[in-house]
Amino acid sequence: MIVAQPVLETHPSDGFGLWPVAEPGPSGFLALDGTLAPAEVGAAVMYLAACNDIDPDGDRPPRPADPLASFLHGLLTFDTLFASGGLRVTDRATGVTFLPGCCDGIEDWRGWYRLVTGDGLLGFGHAPVTPTAERVGGTIRLTVDAERSDSPFIELTPPALRDLLAGAERDLTAFRVLADDWASVHLPAHRALVGTALARVLDLPAQP
Repeated sequence: MIVAQPVLETHPSDGFGLWPVAEPGPSGFLALDGTLAPAEVGAAVMYLAACNDIDPDGDRPPRPADPLASFLHGLLTFDTLFASGGLRVTDRATGVTFLPGCCDGIEDWRGWYRLVTGDGLLGFGHAPVTPTAERVGGTIRLTVDAERSDSPFIELTPPALRDLLAGAERDLTAFRVLADDWASVHLPAHRALVGTALARVLDLPAQP
């Protein structure tokens, strides 16, 4: 059985105190779905905000002095958002796991549909590990490290990948619902803007 999960790259909280967060697990990734505990949702929002916590320039408004508003500023004001992570695909029959690469972002997960609808190659990083996904004819191959001639890989059909992507969208949607409820408690003054930003960075339809 092959499963796919949308995941965020994690890092230690290093004393983060703006809201409660769970410490990262040993895998280095946090799967986003509707089963996360509140502190895990808080950690996910922290990771998403941290990926975009860059000093403003150009036409963006200046960073606020308030620590909370300052930390959220990039997430709420960037035109193009980034979230380190992607899709984690596991073949439970063989034990092979395909992980996001260093250049991968969860906001690009819909790009995988290119492999469903036509031939192509997706690269997700570079040395020391170079994961790639390629459509050749009627088969899609996910290579854990394309720089290795003996790299483990996962093979699946285009319809199977389409089903996995539909499942990933359901997981991301369920996470966004959790995050909206979480924000009503921990970020009530920013709830609407955070919800809009999460929809953008997860490439989901805007909430009605």
